[in-house]
Amino acid sequence: MGAMPSPPHLPRPHRHDVLIALSGLLGGALMWAVGVHNNQSFLHAPRWLGVIALVVISACELLRRSRPLVGLGVGTAALSLDILSGGLAVTFLMYTDLVYSAVLYSGPTAARRIPRICWLLTGLATVVPLAIYNDPLALLVGSFVALLTLTPAWTGSVIRNHREEAAAARVEAERVALLAELDRREAVASERSRMARELHDMVANHLSAIAIHSSAALSLKDPAATDEALGVIRENSVRGLAEMRRLIGLLRDPGETSEPAATSTLDALDTLLEQARTNARAGGQDIVLSDERPPGAAPLPAPVELAAYRIVQESLTNALKHAAPGRVDVTLAHRADGPLEVSVVSPYGDREGPRAPGSGTGLIGMRERVSLLGGTLDAGPVSGPEGMVWRVRAALPLDDESAQSKSAQTVP
Repeated sequence: MGAMPSPPHLPRPHRHDVLIALSGLLGGALMWAVGVHNNQSFLHAPRWLGVIALVVISACELLRRSRPLVGLGVGTAALSLDILSGGLAVTFLMYTDLVYSAVLYSGPTAARRIPRICWLLTGLATVVPLAIYNDPLALLVGSFVALLTLTPAWTGSVIRNHREEAAAARVEAERVALLAELDRREAVASERSRMARELHDMVANHLSAIAIHSSAALSLKDPAATDEALGVIRENSVRGLAEMRRLIGLLRDPGETSEPAATSTLDALDTLLEQARTNARAGGQDIVLSDERPPGAAPLPAPVELAAYRIVQESLTNALKHAAPGRVDVTLAHRADGPLEVSVVSPYGDREGPRAPGSGTGLIGMRERVSLLGGTLDAGPVSGPEGMVWRVRAALPLDDESAQSKSAQTVP
């Protein structure tokens, strides 16, 4: 046999509700004991009915939060019984609290309907006695009903509206705080990504050259080659330290709110290539620049020039670490109303001699830069006239102002 269903369980009343019920019960019992009633009993009803009404409406106070509509319904019946027995002021006072609680703690539908019902009862209690007795004193009936029902209902409605507005304000404040926290996290993630690109682009080239030439210095027995390798190592070490000091200075300065200036442009490409040629001697690469841009063209936007410079720099670093001996072609092209095209082609294949390990973060950084400008990037092995080559080709648009503005705020 199945288990018997458990009886319905009422929630435990709030301690304030218990205090209200006990205070009302004791106060009403004292008033009844000394014979303090509001009026004479109707239809010769016995006075002890008022005690029953007092006990019932005091018990309804225990339901004012958990079952406010049940408490109001039972309390209305108890109030009617109390009026027949002469009426106690405490019973009337507790009934107003039941009306107030029904508006405050019930559902939204009941909270809207109860004040309307109270308005209707007040109107009927004002018009009907006046029409029957044709006496201005009959208006006191309407005033009494308004104090008993309409006033607590209106008070509960006002407080409920204030609570709902406060809850909505708290939700809105939490939403704003959540959005602010998400914006902060996004800004931190963007800044970390920006600094990672900056650190990689500034230092990876120098460290790769140091790794390759130090391996060559250890493997070669020629004093002249060793001295040359040590010279390259020292030069890249000094430059890498200078870049690191500049980057650390930007991070340590708490008052610096502006982005680092975009000092690297295509005008400095010759210096970059000269340094790359020095570093590429150990790997046997020959770096050749082909600038196909028309002479006298308008200057390029700073974010585009910076991205192009960094793409060439990272591509040459990858060629230094991985490319086979041979020619490395760097090509810049800009046709009318078209994007700036950057291409770096290096020999693809195994090579003898020292190599530096790679992590793939360089390609990720290049893709991020190109994506911020709304361009495209292709990187991978392709078949060329002299065999397989590794080609990096980027197209950087010049007319996307929104992308350039975003890049100017994000890309160093």
